Amino acid sequence: MDIILLGLIGVLLTGCIALIDSLLGGVLEICLYADRYMTGAGGGSLVNGLFDVALGTGVSLIILKFLKKGFECYVLWTDGDADSKPILILTRFAQAIIIAICFPILYTFMAEVTEELTNEILNIIGADTNYDWLTWVNAILSLGLVNAIFGLIFIICYFILYFQFLMRGLEILILRIGMPFACVGLLDNDKGIFKPYMNKFFQSMFASIIQIGLCKLGIGLMLNIGVNMNMFWGIACLVLAIKTPRFLAEFLIPTTGGGFINNIYHTGRLVGMAKSLITKKGGG
Repeated sequence: MDIILLGLIGVLLTGCIALIDSLLGGVLEICLYADRYMTGAGGGSLVNGLFDVALGTGVSLIILKFLKKGFECYVLWTDGDADSKPILILTRFAQAIIIAICFPILYTFMAEVTEELTNEILNIIGADTNYDWLTWVNAILSLGLVNAIFGLIFIICYFILYFQFLMRGLEILILRIGMPFACVGLLDNDKGIFKPYMNKFFQSMFASIIQIGLCKLGIGLMLNIGVNMNMFWGIACLVLAIKTPRFLAEFLIPTTGGGFINNIYHTGRLVGMAKSLITKKGGG
């Protein structure tokens, strides 16, 4: 019976490793630019069209809300403080319009920062990894049925995580399209919906970085099954990667002050500091 189960698991693992090799590359690209991978089904033009519609509608809503708040505040005196300077609401209006229109450029910069940070992390983690999947399958089957079952659990966790990457790409894509609508909240004193919207945006970006790092670390540990407990550490990395979005949601709170542009600026500075530290350690 054990031999039959081992043979069945061996066939499943051998069939999966060919697919895993093709899925390992471009995971971050899928998360950041899901529309590029949907072009074959007409997704690219569809996404561009949706963003154009969202931008036109969002800018119209920003203008209408600006006129409404100005009329109610300075004509009817029913909303806000009539003694406040009109330049304040005018500044918020300009900020909302600029971010809504220039968001594709801002997102490109943010995506480049994310890619640079992720690549630095993967370069460190990937120093001791060896993706020889066929050797791994043969080794894990030789260790017996229990170890083969753990190997199968690892592969299942990997595919679950990969589908999470696809869902994350769609999630970020929806957030990108809906940004002009979120900018309407910038006309409010408390930033309205813009603040939690950006919180969700950055949560998705950080979750992608952590999940990709844990995924590669887990693969590296799992492939090195000759070391005691590495198999369990590898499974633990993938399970934690699957739970990363919930883990981040427990402590990642909405940002206060500074806004979207400031967040990108500080993120870029953090990446630069991290790179300097890594370079110093490498040189030492």
